[in-house]
Amino acid sequence: MSGPTVVMGTRASRRAAILGLASVALLATVPAWGSAGMMRFLVEVLTLLALAQMWNLLAGYAGLVSIGQQAFIGLGAYGLFVLTDLALLPAVLPVVGVGLLGAAVSLAVSPLVFRLAGGYFAIGTWVVAEVIRLVVLNTPQVGGGTGVTVQALVAMPAAERQALTYWLALMVGIGSIVVVALIMRSRLGLALSGLRDSEVAARSLGVDIFRAKLFIFLIAGVGCAVAGAVIYMQLLRIQPNAAFGIDWTARMMFVVIIGGVGRIEGPIVGVAAFFLLQQTLAELGTLYLVILGGVAIFVTLLAPGGLWGLITSRYPVALFGIQRRLLLGPARPIEATPANPGGSP
Repeated sequence: MSGPTVVMGTRASRRAAILGLASVALLATVPAWGSAGMMRFLVEVLTLLALAQMWNLLAGYAGLVSIGQQAFIGLGAYGLFVLTDLALLPAVLPVVGVGLLGAAVSLAVSPLVFRLAGGYFAIGTWVVAEVIRLVVLNTPQVGGGTGVTVQALVAMPAAERQALTYWLALMVGIGSIVVVALIMRSRLGLALSGLRDSEVAARSLGVDIFRAKLFIFLIAGVGCAVAGAVIYMQLLRIQPNAAFGIDWTARMMFVVIIGGVGRIEGPIVGVAAFFLLQQTLAELGTLYLVILGGVAIFVTLLAPGGLWGLITSRYPVALFGIQRRLLLGPARPIEATPANPGGSP
């Protein structure tokens, strides 16, 4: 009789993986048959998905509630301009370059913001974003307060630019899901689970709290910077107050909260709900924003686990094989469910 083993994949996760690969293959062909409007819409969906996954990684898994992630979106946008128009690099290379820029800034500011905790950490990240915005605002080489247009991309044929932007957005959106899944399947994922539940307990078990937080903060900075570059590959015109606007972080938070915090599926469901509401209510003007706020409050009060939490409370299913299950010999595995989070018998 075999001894106890820990398994992670489920029948549902394997089916989801097959369906996901088929969906990615189909999405990759959109430039061949889809309209420009469809590609623009999908770029918005995929980049917001990436941003939401990064914020969920920070707040949902590492407990780092940041309201300053717009700093990295703005850095990605201006990094795109500098590397294409000033450094004259081909269009794909700046996206890699802004990822390195996001990592460098994350490493630079982390010793400062990690001195803060809770609400002070959130405010600290917003202050950092505002400082960066003011620096850019007063830098004439990048257009100052009037902003700049990425001329190198404007000069590209429109169809070629749109297809390139779409494929990069697809890589960023799907890549964000893959990165989060790989992290949560690793030893770092175990450390993050302990860190989220109790930092004191995680430290007592030997978890290097600073290293775990730093790595997640760095990954989120890189992801948001790359997503920011792709967003402005489509928009072309960069204005500091827009690129560094807190609206970006508000969208991330809204998507994660209504979808489900601390679940990979949460941002996916949240993005779908956000764009459904946007398409349905956009004609209502400012009332649209009031309704969005009401939806967020409603979900927070009545469904703390988000929409995905509501689904799994009725139909316990995990689409990503990140939950660890104890398999006792030939017996059926003990699975972690919302009603039985520890997976205990």
